[in-house]
Amino acid sequence: MPIHFGTDGWRAVISDSFTFGNLRMVSQAIADAVASDHWEKTENVDQKKIVIGFDTRFLSDRFAGEVARVLAANGFTVLLAQSDSPTPAISYAVKHHNAIAGIMITASHNAPRYNGVKLKGAFGGSALPEQCRRVEVYINDNEEQARGPNLMDFQKAREAGLIQKFNPLPAYFDHARALINTDVIADNPQRFVADAMYGSGRGVIKAFLQGTGCEIHEIRGEMNPGFGGVHPEPISKYLGALSSAVSSGLGNFGVVTDGDADRIGAMDERGNFVDPHKIMALSLKYLVEKRGMSGAVVRTVSTTRMIDRLAKRYGLKLYETPVGFNHIADYMMKEDVLIGGEESGGISFKGHIPEGDGPIMGLLLVEMLAASGKSLGELVDDLLADVGPALYERVDLRLSRPVAKAEMVEFLTQNAPAEIGGQKVAEISQRDGVKYIMADDSWLLIRPSGTEPVLRVYAEGRTKEMVKALIDYGRTVAESAV
Repeated sequence: MPIHFGTDGWRAVISDSFTFGNLRMVSQAIADAVASDHWEKTENVDQKKIVIGFDTRFLSDRFAGEVARVLAANGFTVLLAQSDSPTPAISYAVKHHNAIAGIMITASHNAPRYNGVKLKGAFGGSALPEQCRRVEVYINDNEEQARGPNLMDFQKAREAGLIQKFNPLPAYFDHARALINTDVIADNPQRFVADAMYGSGRGVIKAFLQGTGCEIHEIRGEMNPGFGGVHPEPISKYLGALSSAVSSGLGNFGVVTDGDADRIGAMDERGNFVDPHKIMALSLKYLVEKRGMSGAVVRTVSTTRMIDRLAKRYGLKLYETPVGFNHIADYMMKEDVLIGGEESGGISFKGHIPEGDGPIMGLLLVEMLAASGKSLGELVDDLLADVGPALYERVDLRLSRPVAKAEMVEFLTQNAPAEIGGQKVAEISQRDGVKYIMADDSWLLIRPSGTEPVLRVYAEGRTKEMVKALIDYGRTVAESAV
C-alpha cells in the first residue's frame, strides 16, 4: 500500500500500514528531504538539528524513538521529548532551538486505532506543501531503488550525543507568559474544569496557572491510549464527561483540548458547548477592545461571519482561506496578523507561532473571563447580541459513488439556487468547494471530500429555521449528486 505524505503529513491505522517498517521508510525520506538542496536553509538555523515529539497514542513513544534512530543514523542531532507533549509545544521548540525541522508522532483528533506523522518547518509551524511533496518524492525514489533506511542503535546514539532528551514545556511556558496576562488572572482567579480528552495537553493548562490562585479540576488527564473509546476531538458529542463535571459543580466552565492539543473547545456554566467560532470571535473582540491590538484577521471559508462583522467594525483587513491551518499560517508568516483560526478549533494570535494552539487559546479564554468578571455564558450571550445571532451546524453526507471535486463544484455553481429559506443568494464563492452567501449573511458551504465519497456541508444561519433550510438544501444536493 503506497504511503501518501500529504500537507498534514501521514496518518494510517496502527499495525495495518502504520508499522515500524513503514515509519522507518518515512523517516529516511524526511532525512533525505531535509538534507537536500530543496529544503529551505536559513542562516541562523542548525541544519543538522531536528526536534521530535509524540502524543499519548498507543506506541507513540516507541515510534518517536524509532524516528530518532533513523535521523541519528543520517547524521542529525535529535532533540527527543522526554514525555508526551502538545504539538504546539513541539512546534515552538523547533523555532526556539533553531532546528531545521520537527516531527510530531500523532494522529491528532483521529480515532484511537490511528497514528501519524506531522512534519514541522524551522519557523515553528506545519511544513510547507512543497516540503511535504519532497518527502513523498523521496519515499517513492527510495522504494524504486530498494534503498532501505539507515538505522543506529538507540543507546549508541545517546552516548554519541546524537539523541538528546529534553522537556519542551519550560521554554513554551516562558513564551506563553509573554502572550497571556497572568496578573489579570491572579486578580480574579477562575474555578474551572480542564478536559485533556486523554491527549498530550494533559496537565499543561493546570501547570501554567500554578500560583495564580485558580482552582482547576482536570479530567481525562491520565494515560489512556484508547481515549476512553471516543475520538479525542473537542466537539459536543464527545464531551459528555466535561458536561457532567461542570454540571456537578467541579468548575464554573470547561476548557477542552484535542488529542495533540492543537485545537480548543469550551463549555459554559450551563453545560452548553462553546464552539471555536465563538471562541475566535470572543478572542478577536478582547484583543482589540481590551488589549488595544490590531492587525489582519484570517479565517477559513468554513468559519463564522461574526468574525467579518467584527473586523469591519474595527477597520481590520479580513482574509478568507481554504480549509486547513496551513493556509492561515501562510498569512501569519508574511503579514501582520492579529488572529487566525478555523472552525475545527485551530486558532493562534499575534506574537505566537503560526500553529493552532489549544492550551494558549484556553488560557486566553481564562484571561478574558477574569478580566470581564462575567460567566462564559454571559460573554457568549453578549457576543451574540452584538454580532449575532449566528447558529452553526455541520454534517457529512455519504454519496453512493465518488464524485470528482471539480465536477461537483461546477455542478453546484451552475445549478445555484436563487434563494434558500426565503433569503436571496447574494454571492457564490468557490474558494474551497462552493459557498452560497445569503442576503442576511447566512451561508451554506458544500465541500466534496478529495479522498472519499462524502459531501461536507456547513451552514450558519440567523435562526434555527434558516440553519435547517440550509442543511436540508445540502441534503437535496447530495441526493441529486448520485
